[in-house]
Amino acid sequence: MPQITQLPLIFFSQLFWLLVVFGIIFFGIGRGMLPKIQGTVDARERKIAEDLERAQAARASADETEAAWRARMDAARAEAARLAQQAKQASALDTEARVRAAADKINLRVEASEAKIRAALGSARAELESVAAGATSDLVQRLTGIPVDAKEAAAAVKAELNV
Repeated sequence: MPQITQLPLIFFSQLFWLLVVFGIIFFGIGRGMLPKIQGTVDARERKIAEDLERAQAARASADETEAAWRARMDAARAEAARLAQQAKQASALDTEARVRAAADKINLRVEASEAKIRAALGSARAELESVAAGATSDLVQRLTGIPVDAKEAAAAVKAELNV
């Protein structure tokens, strides 16, 4: 076989060219391109690290802002509750004052009406006593024929009515 017999003759030339090509690849890629690629990778890693640091700083700032917002909201809620409680108290006091004023007006009307009723009752009682005294005097005189003094009849009717 002629291919096998030529092998020792071309082996060294192929090995030489193999070493030349691998050398070119090693120095071309390893020494020329690889540092550029490694620089790009390092720059990208630095950029990612910086972005992560900024993101953490932004998160911390957002957390602080949120905490401050929550504190303001809690203070605003407390203030609103305090104002609502004050408004309730003021409304209750106002309502109580109005009710008290209305009750005072009603009490004055009741007292005036009671006074009118007492006056009317006293007037009716006096009129009843005078009518009863007159009727008693007339009845006693008709039944017994004895004249009765109007003052005595009034005193007797009054005594009977007060019992």
